[in-house]
Amino acid sequence: MSFGDPNNPYGQQQPPQGQPGYPQGQPGYPQQAPQGVPPQYGYPQQPVGGVPPQQPYGAYPPAGMPPMPGTGMPPLAHWGLRVGATLLDGLIIAGPMYALGFIDLAMSDDAGASGPGVFFLIGWLYALGMGIFQLYKEGSTGQSIGKKVVGISVRREADGNVLGFGMAFVRKLAHFLDGIACYIGYLWPLWDAKKQTFADKVCSTVVIVVPKG
Repeated sequence: MSFGDPNNPYGQQQPPQGQPGYPQGQPGYPQQAPQGVPPQYGYPQQPVGGVPPQQPYGAYPPAGMPPMPGTGMPPLAHWGLRVGATLLDGLIIAGPMYALGFIDLAMSDDAGASGPGVFFLIGWLYALGMGIFQLYKEGSTGQSIGKKVVGISVRREADGNVLGFGMAFVRKLAHFLDGIACYIGYLWPLWDAKKQTFADKVCSTVVIVVPKG
């Protein structure tokens, strides 16, 4: 008379190897990616010491936008996109200020007055307020209005996080380095491997391509 497998004295049926419904390995952590498939494409790496691996740049890269090889970061913004965003931001800040200034100048000539008037003051206050607002948006979201329109974002190079208002202000001041030597720093992204200006290198930032809207 046989009592079954001596290694299974209670007659319990063992789950077949690889059968669905019987998870293998550490629960909650998928297996390693198939051969040739990078981990960032839906196959997280195995945790080390119970800590899930960190994914740089949040949910990026979005669908259809492969990461830069070996970095996990989205594609870097080319020089033309950066110039377009800068021109848009400059127009948003300075355009109304100059328009109000010309109105003030025309009214002053007609009235025979001299010196700045109320429209000039309103325009200057607008430019100051809009400049601060743009820095706040860039620090908190990575995008000024111009950057949002063209679909780029400034981020910390190390982890892909946004800069915060303070570092965004420091980066704005650091653009002085881009213009001090015949503005060559503004042209540096044309041939730089990371497409960084001097200000980006000093502040350890990169400008990446992101979905518009």
